[in-house]
Formats: sequence, structure tokens, C-alpha cells
Amino acid sequence: MFDFSIARLPRIEFGAGTFNKLPEKIAGYGSSILMVTGGKSFRTSDKWHHFVEQLNDRGIIWEHCTVAEEPSPQLIDEIVKAFADYSFEVVVGIGGGSALDAAKAIAGLLKVQRSVMDYLEGVGPELTYEGPAVPFIAVPTTAGTGSEATKNAVLSVQGEHGFKKSFRHEKLVAQYAVVDPDLLSTCPPSVIAANGMDALTQLIESYVSLNANVFTDALAISGLRAARDGLLPLFHQCGQAHDAREKMAYAALISGITLAQVGLGSVHGLASPLGAFYLIPHGVACGTLVASATEINIKSMLARDPRNRALEKYMRVAEVLCEKRIRDRQEAWDQLVELLRDWTQQLQLPLLSYYGLNNDTLDKVVANSRGSSMKTNPIVLTDQEIKNILLDRL
Repeated sequence: MFDFSIARLPRIEFGAGTFNKLPEKIAGYGSSILMVTGGKSFRTSDKWHHFVEQLNDRGIIWEHCTVAEEPSPQLIDEIVKAFADYSFEVVVGIGGGSALDAAKAIAGLLKVQRSVMDYLEGVGPELTYEGPAVPFIAVPTTAGTGSEATKNAVLSVQGEHGFKKSFRHEKLVAQYAVVDPDLLSTCPPSVIAANGMDALTQLIESYVSLNANVFTDALAISGLRAARDGLLPLFHQCGQAHDAREKMAYAALISGITLAQVGLGSVHGLASPLGAFYLIPHGVACGTLVASATEINIKSMLARDPRNRALEKYMRVAEVLCEKRIRDRQEAWDQLVELLRDWTQQLQLPLLSYYGLNNDTLDKVVANSRGSSMKTNPIVLTDQEIKNILLDRL
């Protein structure tokens, strides 16, 4: 537990109003920037218009591209090609996880001028990335993926032969993560629900990960407390509760830090093929599966590895989320699963069948679920156990 190393993190600017510091941060790198944003919600806000005015007043020349959905390798290559003749001094990603992942990949490739397919894990030649990367500043406008703190850009090809893979390297880590909770005020409830459950899942999975350590455990517990107090109020008040925004922005950031250090688990192992083969938003996949996956992990460890330390850690998660001391282990595990199921219902996360899954298609999802996330699950699950997670939410 006390033997650990911590990979590179961005410099973090956190707090209400920190978005106002962004023009100054950008100017520190130069006067030519590429901005990557989400579809339109942020760009129609007063903050966007004020931000652009500040850039113009400083004489900063900026180009702009949008990423409205989960980015594909083709989209990344097209954007990099479109700006091949530009000499950007910094790339700024403003948006949800998709926009930040796209910006991260673009920043990594603008000076390299190779296809991102050359570097994706598990796809193509898997060349060693050597850079150089354009400096990258990450500004999240949702609270979920924690992409602002990670070194991986997740890219997707959707369809029958689809995949969801990462372009991953420490040179892709943002120079700055500017996390302003006030930017969450424009999030619709469905986005708050999906992204919030993604952050919660990442905190739980990194806490029970095989690679977890005393440093990441302390962070994960603080993030779980924040998610406990922030997620439901933020959802029910449609993003207008200032205190809840702060808590969820913090929880998402911490979830990105911990997952980047120690990995995830079975929920994210399944979310990858689910998001590749079906039009299932990543946060929805995580939120709808986390209760079932937690229950099956616990049952599998009791059956085959009853001394697994993750059993005690799940008990601790129960005490944190339920806000009480629970002395009986089975009672703690039961209450944890019950709470996660209750949150899934309150947040109105749909069943997998809503997206077209059925009994005949589950084996393909299971067969493609054993990526890097599954490798740090606290116990190796059988194919049937993984399938049972899906069946519970079919």
C-alpha cells in the first residue's frame, strides 16, 4: 500500500470563477491558439462571448473546431489535416469528455502529422508516441470523465465492427486543468446524471482496483464524499445549486486523477464494447451497470477469494455513501448495492435493451470486454459473471 509512484498531472486551477483566468493562461503560451469545443451549449452562453472578447482584446488569434459527439479516429485525422499549415502555440479544449479527449489527441498530432490510428492501443501498428505535442489546456464544462486529469484520449468507431480505444501518453497530459464549477450550470439533467454516475463509478473502481494505493485511496474517499453530497442535488436542481456544482466538479476531477494512476474495473471493461457496438453514451453505460457490477464483484470474491482486501474496501464505500457506521459486512455490501440501485432509478438511467441489446448479442459484448480496465478489477470474473452484469440491466 505504501509503495507507489504517481504519474504526471496537470497544474490544476479549481474554483468558481477560475474560467476568467483562462485568457491569461493562454497568453502565457503565445498568441495563436486552436480551440476545440463541444456542439453548441457552451458557445451559446454569455461566458463564451465574454471569453472571445477577452481573447480579441489581447490580440490572440484563434481558430475553432467543434466535437459534437464521441470523437472518432477519422474526425481527429480530418481536423489535424485541416490545420496542418497552422503553427498553434496552444490547444484549448472546452467541453465535456468528448471535446477534451479530441483536443488532447489533436494537440498530440498537430506537430507529428501522422494518423491517430498509428498510436491507438489494440488497433493498427501501435507505434510508440514520441511527440512533440502542442501544449494543451483542458476546461471541463461537465462533471464526469475526469479527462482533464488523464493522459488518454478515448476514440470510438461505432457499429458492428466498432471499437473504443485510447491514444495514451504522458506527453498528452494537459499543462493546465481549469476547473470552474460554474460552467456546469448549463448542463441538462440527463448529462448531469450520466456524467455524475461515470465519476462515481470511476471513484469506486479505482478505490477497489488491484493497483490502488494509500495515496489514491485517500483521494478516492474524498471524491466519494463529494459525489454523495453533490450528485442528486445537482440533478434535481438542474445544475443551479452552487454547492452541488462544486462538489461534482471536484468528484469528477478526483476520479480522473485516481483512474489515471491505478486503473478501473469491470464496469468500464463493459462500457468500452457497449459504446462501440451500440449508441450508448459512456456515462449511461457506467451508471446503469455499476450496481450490478458491484454486487457480482462482491459475490465472486466471497465465493473464490474471501480474503480479497477489496471486500473490506467495498464495506468502506458503503459507510461513506450511506453516511453511517455499518459493523456487519454483509449488511454493508447489501446497503451499498441498494443505494447504487436507488441512485440509478432516481437518475432515470435506461436499461440496455433501450439501445438494442438482447440475449443474442450479449456474448459479443462479453468477448470484447477484457481490455485494460478489466485487468485491474479486484477479481477475474468468468464470462458468465460478466454476462450476468449485463443481464441484470437488460
